[in-house]
Amino acid sequence: MPKRPNRQPVLKPQDVYLLLALAACRDQGTTYPELAAFTGLSMSEVHGALKRAEVARLLFFEAKRPRILLPAFKEFLFHGARYAFPPARGGMVAGIPTAHAAAPLNAHIAPSADPVPVWPSMEGLVRGLAFVPLYPSAPEAALRSSALYENLALFDALRAGNARERALAQQMFEDRL
Repeated sequence: MPKRPNRQPVLKPQDVYLLLALAACRDQGTTYPELAAFTGLSMSEVHGALKRAEVARLLFFEAKRPRILLPAFKEFLFHGARYAFPPARGGMVAGIPTAHAAAPLNAHIAPSADPVPVWPSMEGLVRGLAFVPLYPSAPEAALRSSALYENLALFDALRAGNARERALAQQMFEDRL
């Protein structure tokens, strides 16, 4: 008996990464080439990510420009993303702070003696516990855009933080989106 292909659409990490980047763009840079340059994704990855997000009903196209469906995107961020994209961690490395160790949460969370979560990066100056980024090009893109950096750090807090950090990140996303 021949195998039947699985045609179930599934979101990939780059899809959520692209949606977070789109939220950071705020309508500047919403063409495929601009999104590719902004995120470090290829044009085909941008196209595929936007199509999968559209099938998942997280965005729609208006005049050929992608627009986030905010109620659905917020619901996914706050209630589903931590289960769909659980954090992967590693040992001590030099990197770029994320989650509660990065802006804007670091202004509200008192530092502790525990090592901070960092995305491993040659450009990072902070030593902490490795926290695998949502997508490999995310740390470099985050260094080019403070809005994207904050969105990615808040997303990491949603998927890996304690209850207080998740509640703060959720409130900050509510204010941003």
